[in-house]
Amino acid sequence: MIRKILVANRGEIAVRIIRSCRESGIRSVAIYSEPDRTSMHVRYADEAWLVGPGPSGQSYLNIPKILEIAKKSEVDAIHPGYGFLSENAEFAEKVRQAGLIFIGPEAEAIRTMGDKMKARELMIKAGVPVVPGSDKLSDDDEENQKIAEKTGYPIMIKASAGGGGKGMRFVESKEELNDAIKRAKSEALNAFGDDAVYIEKYLKSPHHIEVQILGDEHGNVVHLFERECSVQRRHQKVVEETPSPFITEEVRKAMTDRAVAAAASVKYAGAGTVEFLVDADMNFYFLEMNTRLQVEHPITERTTGVDLVKAQIRIANGEPLAFKQQDIRKLGHAIECRIYAEDPDNNFMPGAGRVLHITEPLGLGVRTDGYIYEGYDITVFYDPMISKLIIWAQNREEAVERMKRALYEYKITGVKTNIQFLERIMNTPEFREGKYDTHFIANNEDYLLKGEKCQQECEDLAMIMAYVDHQSNTDKRLKFTTHQYQKSNWKEYGRLHRFNPF
Repeated sequence: MIRKILVANRGEIAVRIIRSCRESGIRSVAIYSEPDRTSMHVRYADEAWLVGPGPSGQSYLNIPKILEIAKKSEVDAIHPGYGFLSENAEFAEKVRQAGLIFIGPEAEAIRTMGDKMKARELMIKAGVPVVPGSDKLSDDDEENQKIAEKTGYPIMIKASAGGGGKGMRFVESKEELNDAIKRAKSEALNAFGDDAVYIEKYLKSPHHIEVQILGDEHGNVVHLFERECSVQRRHQKVVEETPSPFITEEVRKAMTDRAVAAAASVKYAGAGTVEFLVDADMNFYFLEMNTRLQVEHPITERTTGVDLVKAQIRIANGEPLAFKQQDIRKLGHAIECRIYAEDPDNNFMPGAGRVLHITEPLGLGVRTDGYIYEGYDITVFYDPMISKLIIWAQNREEAVERMKRALYEYKITGVKTNIQFLERIMNTPEFREGKYDTHFIANNEDYLLKGEKCQQECEDLAMIMAYVDHQSNTDKRLKFTTHQYQKSNWKEYGRLHRFNPF
């Protein structure tokens, strides 16, 4: 039985995993890099061990050091979270070779589904539709031209070992092909150590929809419905929701059935996500399988009531799933917004700095998964996502309005964030009506960025003036022996006029 878990990660996902450990009566061990010494996951865990310097390669990706800490802290299992080593087959193997439990699938499943071309072949055998495309491209330009022409322009060049938009190129004509392949290969080699790329047919107006699955070691596989992930910027998800406002119940049933078949084909045990591209006519195609917990898993938890981290731990313990497919129901609608420390007005440049103030939204149906606090220093070493805002309501219309309210209440100063950018997404007609695809942000960029700088500067000015007014009144009050109340003009203005610079 698992009684103590090392969380091989940082930030909000480490805090989130430790919470489920605490609820389960399981002791937790955090690892931290030198810049993360005061991070929330370090404070919250039962134990914390220094793993190395700031750079990921010397800390959160340092397999020997992590295993050394696991041995010294006498844990039973390691949870990789997402990112870092979560889809590293070598890490999964070495954890098990060390006599520990890896909370995730077998290394072979990670390796197979991590190779996009092998995964395509396997999905075809399992009867899962895939996007028309090719196997690994060679260095023969003429042969590659023939493959592209057979697939039909426009096409996408994709890295076999890739993800997150790296090693990916959009190609509209044969004149662009050879240069696009060279660039994709170079980027893939730098990012993944593997320059293998392949061709996929480019789908116009696609939706990115993924299905959450759980499998155990006893051959049981279930799905927990789908998540719509089409609000993306440069192939990175920004907003997710469930259920999808686009697909029909018939398509949902077919897609979730194929996702279960995909997981069963590799004897999958753990939590995973099967991702699909869906065209304007609702034809769906396998995109990839993520053999780990997803960033957006909380919205599935909120609509199904299943704690996915606890489910992962039970599966790793060798327990069968506690429910059948017919036992899983979806209730209401949930939306997640990713809060980034970045500057939308400066090409979304990631930022660093000290958090001076933070007010998180509260109220019915509101959840925040984060790790920052007042006085915390955000560094440049890691991903700029600092929290996730998750809301739930009985229907989509109410969910959108609740998210708008929650974003309005969410205040962070000291670093720039994308909160106001997310507010504008909620106000965009296409999003409000649920009529959007993966081109949504690009198609609405002018509107989404309009006034961003003005609003931030106006809010900053208002806060400065409020502080000056407060200090002025404080000085005045000290001069009165009666300490009589001094009226604040800024407070009166705030009560009468809700601030809105547009």
